[in-house]
Amino acid sequence: MSKIQLKNDSLAFSLYGAAHAVAKVKAGTALPQALAAVFARDNPLPQARGAIQDISYRTMRRLGQAEGLLGLLASKPPSPSELHGLLCCALALMLQTGDDAPYESFTVVDQAVTACAADPGMAHAKGMVNAVLRRFLRERDSLLQQAGKQPPGQWNYPTWWIDSVRSAYPSQWQAILSAGNSAPPLTLRVNRRKATVTEYLQTLEAHGMAATAIGPFAVRLERPLPVQQIPGFTEGVVSVQDAAAQLAAPLLDLQDGMRVLDACAAPGGKTGHILEQAAVDVTALDSDAHRLTRINENLQRLQLDATLLQGDAAQRDWWDGRLFDRILADVPCTASGIVRRHPDIRWLRRKADTAQLAALSTQILDNLWQMLQPDGKLLFVTCSLWPQESEAQAAAFAVRNDAIRLPAPGQLLPTAGQQEDHDGLFYALFQKSSV
Repeated sequence: MSKIQLKNDSLAFSLYGAAHAVAKVKAGTALPQALAAVFARDNPLPQARGAIQDISYRTMRRLGQAEGLLGLLASKPPSPSELHGLLCCALALMLQTGDDAPYESFTVVDQAVTACAADPGMAHAKGMVNAVLRRFLRERDSLLQQAGKQPPGQWNYPTWWIDSVRSAYPSQWQAILSAGNSAPPLTLRVNRRKATVTEYLQTLEAHGMAATAIGPFAVRLERPLPVQQIPGFTEGVVSVQDAAAQLAAPLLDLQDGMRVLDACAAPGGKTGHILEQAAVDVTALDSDAHRLTRINENLQRLQLDATLLQGDAAQRDWWDGRLFDRILADVPCTASGIVRRHPDIRWLRRKADTAQLAALSTQILDNLWQMLQPDGKLLFVTCSLWPQESEAQAAAFAVRNDAIRLPAPGQLLPTAGQQEDHDGLFYALFQKSSV
């Protein structure tokens, strides 16, 4: 860290790193890539790395509120962008009070000022940082009330996003937005080849870990843990996968010996689940070579094999001409249904993205349909909440291709309940006529 001298284990250090990550997201970089850049530059210790990540994700979930407050507290937009990020991070940490507060508010103020003073690009504003944050503490209730008068300040989403959810789901929009603001659970998929859910719950109990079964293969841990500490993870007994995503492989109705295409396969969670379900010949396709490496790592851990191909699912140059019995098409989308896991998405997306991604998905689905055997089945999956990318897409696809639509869950809305806890995914299953 060339510009600052902060203790690696201090909150100031973590706030400084998170401020830079938030600034990168505001400039258009996805949060995981923003964090990777910060980690590469600062080389934080594991504890600091975890704190930087935690603060960054908290801030993304509270960004509408934090920016609304900042607009009331600062006479002009803070500059540079890292200063804006620092203030948003500090305010996000101070929004939670009581037992839920990650740090004492006065500690956040002190450490934010320390982080600001240690950077030559921000040092001029340390007095402003101190004044803004202390004023928030003094006038907290009235400021929160004022910030909440604007939709982003109340719901922590862009106004267009709130309007879109409200339009699509007039009776459920508030619950959907609230679910997207909650921290996601750590849900595991039990590998049926190695254990049953009941057996794995007993293993967790023996390790003193509380968990609940929330699906045929899904187990939700009461307390999230690093994967290396999860019993059986390294040996391939379990994988991390949301409960809604675990519905894909069973819906394919797999039989031993089938040829299966997992299109847009990265990071490989569904690929692994397909291979756990039956002895099938799987081709995992993805356009990104780096993401294919991730699929390979996951399959090695599970001790399973698939043919990995780099290729564009909207094209045919990678295809050998042999038809598939089953095709899983988890198509590109706005990812509006998984914002509790990726809270930066709401700030990175634009309303126009929906139509552009729906057009790409149309091209992919029509292309893949030509690769399906007569009587074969294609499962269309998207992690979007927008009907243009989900139900409208499915209905139009069936008409264009004279596809037989089979029973499937349709639109699953994000929910965070005791027995039901999953992201927002859409499923439509189609069968090709035998003639």
